[in-house]
Amino acid sequence: MSRPVVIIFAAILLTGCSQPDGDPVDAVAQTSSGFSAGEQASLSITGGRADTIVIAAAPRCPHNCEAGSDHEGYLVDLARDILAEAGYTVEYINLSWARALQMTREGQLDAVVGAFITDAPDLVFPDTPQGHSSVALFTHPDNTWHYSGIESLEGQQLLVINGYSYTEVLDSYIRQHQADQEKVWVISGPSPLNRAIELLDQVRTDIFVEDRYVMDWWAMSTGKTDNRPREAGLIDGSDTFVAFSPARKDAKKLAQLLSDGTRQRIEDGRAQQIFDNYGLTLRSQSP
Repeated sequence: MSRPVVIIFAAILLTGCSQPDGDPVDAVAQTSSGFSAGEQASLSITGGRADTIVIAAAPRCPHNCEAGSDHEGYLVDLARDILAEAGYTVEYINLSWARALQMTREGQLDAVVGAFITDAPDLVFPDTPQGHSSVALFTHPDNTWHYSGIESLEGQQLLVINGYSYTEVLDSYIRQHQADQEKVWVISGPSPLNRAIELLDQVRTDIFVEDRYVMDWWAMSTGKTDNRPREAGLIDGSDTFVAFSPARKDAKKLAQLLSDGTRQRIEDGRAQQIFDNYGLTLRSQSP
């Protein structure tokens, strides 16, 4: 039996969702609702309204962007549209990825947005993915290094974001070498992308792991398309999800709502209407 899968092509057209500058500190960004950080926390499942779902992630446009901006990300828009139809209100906040995962596991948040299954297999995932990610390696534009397998990372420093899963092979490499900063440098914070690109530009690190679409969006939104980080090899692709806290008794129900709603919107064209806001195209594929 086939099922629709969201496939995203790199057709970035809009520039309305640039990443915020600043050091990677662990903080909550303002959301589209206008609630403060403390008020947002009160909306969580540990005593908040049952019909309000608080989702969180670090900004990674176009998948999920800056909370409160004109374009909060196609994953956020899709989840909000689907769950609103079922009577829920979705509030979106920005946290560092590691903290968002931890708080969702603990039941302080209802869901994370933009998760791979390998990020947190203990969370409750929809059967149907809400998006797709293409994980690639990036270097300074003058660097000629090219990825040719995990062995080619020898002698290179790999820059990664704390808490993120990339691919099984890369995750294994990171776990093996994360205690050695000469091999793996881990950075964190609610918006570490600009910091990572700055480190590449200053030649303070060799290779940065990031989603191809995120880097395309960054280049377009900042206008730095000519001297942008150079793609040095594609690692693999992975489905992306809005994944729910197992502490929510209705987590499986919410995941099913999201699965059914995603499939319906792919089939009737409403998903493409959301993608149009980010200059992206989707199609249905039967595996």
